[in-house]
Amino acid sequence: MAATVSDVARAAGVSASTVSRALTGGTVSPATREMVMAVASQLGYQPNRAARGLITGRTGNLGLIVPDLRNPFFADVVKGVTTRARALDCGVFIADTDEDPRAELEAVAALSRNTDGLLLCSPRAGDDELLEVVEPASTVLIHRQVPGIPSVVADMVDGTRQAIAHLHALGHRRVAYVAGPEDSWASRQRQAALADAHADVEILRLGSVAPTFQGGVLAGDLVLASPATAVVAYNDMVALGLLHRLAARGISVPERLSVVGYDDVSLATMSHPPLTTVAVPKGRAGAAALDMVQRRIGGAGGRPRASQAAPEQEIVLGTSLVVRSSSGVAGA
Repeated sequence: MAATVSDVARAAGVSASTVSRALTGGTVSPATREMVMAVASQLGYQPNRAARGLITGRTGNLGLIVPDLRNPFFADVVKGVTTRARALDCGVFIADTDEDPRAELEAVAALSRNTDGLLLCSPRAGDDELLEVVEPASTVLIHRQVPGIPSVVADMVDGTRQAIAHLHALGHRRVAYVAGPEDSWASRQRQAALADAHADVEILRLGSVAPTFQGGVLAGDLVLASPATAVVAYNDMVALGLLHRLAARGISVPERLSVVGYDDVSLATMSHPPLTTVAVPKGRAGAAALDMVQRRIGGAGGRPRASQAAPEQEIVLGTSLVVRSSSGVAGA
């Protein structure tokens, strides 16, 4: 039979209300909290989230909104969030908006009513729209920056510079960039970095495609019609679509054209040839965002302490280039 609050209280020699306060961040001495938690652990006591919510006024749940779970990038972010949530005994409600900004705003409204905080991964809505519907005190963005809303982002600019430096070292002087959606924050970051690329590398911006495999297929012919000897794709899914179209047209990679992606999703190692790509910390970003929102709302089931320092507004995680077989010496 599962241990109860009364069992813990009896074993610890304190009242049930003291046990509840100790386990939910209430006012008790550090020594009492430590003792109660030790006894609870010994007895295998697991607090009931619903009952805890009645005490704390919190649900113990968070909302996570992603644009497209079919994209393995977002699946990896979700895994990072949910793995960390399990460690904190926190529930997570997940909404997939299918790349639709309207659906995203509706999901924000719906989840805000039933959770303690929100995580928005690469939201597609505009800055003004997000500022109008989200509560910055209990919201964290993942891989997106909006002034006034806390965020966890990757260093997109440095990652892009690494990719161009790699291609430059291989002798490429004309590099195509297949851009993502015009309103994409990540795409804007990468294009800003491309503007500062090596002086002797010409960047050829091609199109604005959907961030999908099919978007890359459609971009393949544009790349081949250009004088580029290498191409950097908006993300790995676009890069994989490019590889598919290049193979269909009998183009050898990397001998005729080098291809570099962005994100380092699991499929990048399964392509032919394996894809050179900029690794973005996906799972780590999800875990860091969950920790950040918990600190802002006072922890899992807890309340903010008056003595706590002001929570951070932004975490920037590093990126790194992973060199595989899809990039090679120009004209080899």
